[in-house]
Amino acid sequence: MAKLKLKIPVKKGDRLELDIKTLSSSGDGLCRHESYTLFAPGGLPGDKVLGKVIKITPRFGVVDILKIIEFSKDRVEPPCPVFFKCGGCKFQNLNYEKQLQFKVQVVSDSLKRIANIEAPENIKIIPADSEYQYRNKGSFAIQGKGGKPAIGFFAEGTHDIADSATCDILLPAINDTKEWIRQLVVKHDISIYHERHHRGLLRGLIVRHSTSTGETLVALVTYKGRFPRGFLAELTDEKNLKKLGIVGLIQNTNLKNTNVIMGPENKVLWGKEHFIEKLGGITFHLSLGSFFQVHSQQAEKLYNQISQWTEEAKDQTIIDAYSGSGGIALWLAKQGRNVIGIEKFKPAMEDAIKSVKINGFHNCQFLTGTVEEHASKITLNKSIHTIIVDPPRKGCSETVIQTLLEAQPQQIIYISCNPSTLARDLERLEGYQVRDIRVIDMFPQTQHIETAILATRRRVNEQ
Repeated sequence: MAKLKLKIPVKKGDRLELDIKTLSSSGDGLCRHESYTLFAPGGLPGDKVLGKVIKITPRFGVVDILKIIEFSKDRVEPPCPVFFKCGGCKFQNLNYEKQLQFKVQVVSDSLKRIANIEAPENIKIIPADSEYQYRNKGSFAIQGKGGKPAIGFFAEGTHDIADSATCDILLPAINDTKEWIRQLVVKHDISIYHERHHRGLLRGLIVRHSTSTGETLVALVTYKGRFPRGFLAELTDEKNLKKLGIVGLIQNTNLKNTNVIMGPENKVLWGKEHFIEKLGGITFHLSLGSFFQVHSQQAEKLYNQISQWTEEAKDQTIIDAYSGSGGIALWLAKQGRNVIGIEKFKPAMEDAIKSVKINGFHNCQFLTGTVEEHASKITLNKSIHTIIVDPPRKGCSETVIQTLLEAQPQQIIYISCNPSTLARDLERLEGYQVRDIRVIDMFPQTQHIETAILATRRRVNEQ
């Protein structure tokens, strides 16, 4: 039997007046024309727009907003000069309270739609005190020519850089360092990598900074080749380095044809290959590629919440899976918990072990490897109170979920940057019930969402 051909009420090139009703989980405006769903990037609920249809599929279409006829009452003026071009932030033009409401709604909808979990009516959100100038790491792409390099983030939907002297969500010290590097690149006419021709030297820049210590770590990401002596001489001039708080300059080599900025090889050009961060009285030893939350103030709030959820652990063990450079594990160790961190990225583990020694903690250890490798062994000899998982966006594998279920901890704390995979994984945690939910605004002005879930093992009468 032939499939029914769906009638799509629009065609590419059509111009339509549309009312933006809500936001999709991607942060794009969402509207309908004759019951057909249309995404309108840049549109906000309450906008009336003139849009041009640029894409159609059987299920949805996409419109390019040509003109805003009526503005939403929740619109605000974005401070960034390239906001409407850059793909880094989506919400600088949206009232902050509405940003928070959007993030809570996405989490609630995901839990209901994917896991059939009824979220509490008022999911608690932890707003940011710093809505701007908070991000402690900048990873910049570089294009163009040495005499006029474009340094910044890709424009939305393109591979072209939205160049600007400042990024409003980055710490000011990161912007200052980037612009200092820029003027040296221009002065010495450093060749810029061309991704189609695979020629040129400089292809990216990474800057990490701590406001608590004032230390900055810089990596110049390159293709094949060396920097000219004159450039290196000015780059390593200690007067400028001291002014910017730079403690280490690294050349990171990336020979692959990829969108991933960092490559596997590091060479120290000057100083150290790490910097020091301090948070809540804890000293963190952090190298270039080690994971650390990008909003330090919000990280402290997240860690405090996890500490509250594990107060009853006492002499039992807490496993911090996907522990990165050990932020959560070290925080809990300071509160007197017995913690074992597990992380497969060896440089992050080396950082975590150094941090343990710096802080003099004796109740915290780290194991290099996967959750599957170590969790089952640990549970044979220890009583596990809590397992904390903070996986990448793709969530936990089926094997990891089975490992969690076999370990049978009293509770599981799941930290997630992707509400969809969070909901999927919670549905697979049979025998556990969600007891508490927090949405932590780790990424103000963007559509990205950080969620913390406390799930406890169901009692017999709750099965």
